[in-house]
Amino acid sequence: MNETFLAIINPAAGGGRCGERVGAALDRLRAAGIALETAETRAAGEATRIAREAYGRGYRKFLAVGGDGTSFEIVNGLFPESRSQEGRSQVSGAGSQEVPGAEEQIPTLGFLPLGTGNSFLRDFADRASSAGDLEHAMQALEARRSRPCDVLRLAHKDGAIYYTNLLSVGFTADVAALRHRRFLALGQFGYLLSIFLCLVRLDRRPFPVRLEGQREFDLRRCLFLTFNNSKFTGGTMMIAPDAVTDDGLIEYVRWGPIGRLGLIRNLATLYDGTHTRHPLAERQAVRRVEFQLDGPVDVMVDGEVLTLECRTIEVLPSALRVVV
Repeated sequence: MNETFLAIINPAAGGGRCGERVGAALDRLRAAGIALETAETRAAGEATRIAREAYGRGYRKFLAVGGDGTSFEIVNGLFPESRSQEGRSQVSGAGSQEVPGAEEQIPTLGFLPLGTGNSFLRDFADRASSAGDLEHAMQALEARRSRPCDVLRLAHKDGAIYYTNLLSVGFTADVAALRHRRFLALGQFGYLLSIFLCLVRLDRRPFPVRLEGQREFDLRRCLFLTFNNSKFTGGTMMIAPDAVTDDGLIEYVRWGPIGRLGLIRNLATLYDGTHTRHPLAERQAVRRVEFQLDGPVDVMVDGEVLTLECRTIEVLPSALRVVV
C-alpha cells in the first residue's frame, strides 16, 4: 500500500485563495516528514476521477485541499459502486469476522480547508473560525492522528452518491439551491438574500420517508428533513447536535411546518442546536431510511446542490479514516 498522501487541490476554492495559500501549507507538511504528491483540479467532478484512479493504483491516503465540495468529490471517488462493501467488517451475528485485508482497503482522508469552509471539521476543531479549522487540520496531519468515520450512501434513481457530513431536503436545500443558481457571486449577502426569499415563499411540503422500524411512510408536511453523519452545516449551523461520526447510525432531524414568524424567532437556534427542542422538531438515530418521492427534488449534500430522486440512505460503518 502506498503511504504517500495524494493532495487533490482545487486552486479555485475560496475565490482563488486556495491556490494562493496551498504552497506554504504543503511546505509545512513536508517539513514535518509527510510524504506528499499533488494533483490539481480544473473542472467540477475532476477530484472524483483523480481519487478513483489513484485508489486503483494503490493510493490509500488522500488530502482534500479546498472546501466542502472538494472533500465530497474525493469521497465519491473512493466509494464507487463496485467497492461499496469492501474493507468493512462482516456483522452477520455470532461468529462474524473481519474481511481479509480490510484495513488495507480502508482509505484515509485528511483536510486542508483552504476554501469557503469545511463543515465536517467543525465537529473536531475550533468552531470559532476557518483559521482555527486550518490549524487544527495541520496539527492533526503532523501528529498522524486519525479515527474511523462512517460513510453514508444515498441510492437514487440514477445511481448512488456517498457523503460524510449531511444531506437535507426542504427549506435548507431550497436556500442552498437558490443561492447556488442565482446569487453565488454575492457571497454572504447572497446567502442572506436566499434565506429572505425562501422565507417569503415558505414552502412546507411532505417528503415521504420511512425510517428503520416504521411500518408506514411519514406523509406529514415539514420545513426540512436532514440525514446527518456529523453536526454542522454551512460552517457554524449545528443542524444535528446529537450526530456522531462513527456510531454506525444516521442522525435524522425533522422540523415540522413551522410558520414564518416562528421560524424567524427560532432561526438562531439552528446555530446552537437547540432547534431540536422545539415542539415541532423530532430526531432519531437509525441505520436505514427509505423515500417514496413522486420525482426528483433539490437536495443539499455536503455543501453541494443536486436534484435527485432519492430512494434509500444506508450507512457504511467505519468505511473511512479521517485525519482530525
